[in-house]
Amino acid sequence: MKILDRLEEWIISIMLLVMTGLAFMQVVRRYIFNTGFSWTLELTMVCFAFMIFVGISYGVRVGSHIGVDALVNLLSAPKRRLVSILAVVLSLVYVGFVLYGSGIYVNKMMEVGVEFDDLPIERWKVLIIMPIGYALVGFRFFQILYNLVTGKTDSLHLADEAADAMKLKAKESAE
Repeated sequence: MKILDRLEEWIISIMLLVMTGLAFMQVVRRYIFNTGFSWTLELTMVCFAFMIFVGISYGVRVGSHIGVDALVNLLSAPKRRLVSILAVVLSLVYVGFVLYGSGIYVNKMMEVGVEFDDLPIERWKVLIIMPIGYALVGFRFFQILYNLVTGKTDSLHLADEAADAMKLKAKESAE
């Protein structure tokens, strides 16, 4: 799974780099040379889509998605684990719905064969990232579910903004 972990990180990094480069190039061309490329906005949106759908999976893996777990944290470890398992199962149901719907959508776009306005690419070839991204999300939730069921963890370990803010404040006070 380390290969998949690194692949997610590389895809996110490369998409961010390409988007930044495209935006910079477009600004320079527009404001210095009074010209530009018509396709940069669409290519930036394509990169953004890839970054977002792979980033959702990455966020699930590292536990950076926001969750409201104040009440759950008050529960005992076995009850917290049970509630976490329920949350993961419900998340997997949601992922299943999105996978099914996005698969239908991509299939319809493939049948229609619509291309982008400024790029000679059929839309379905880019939209395929929706079911791929959510398949990755489902895989990540199955990993979490496995860890919960086998007792390797007792909760989802969501992002804790309050704790992060307190650590940052303590660090700033120490400096």
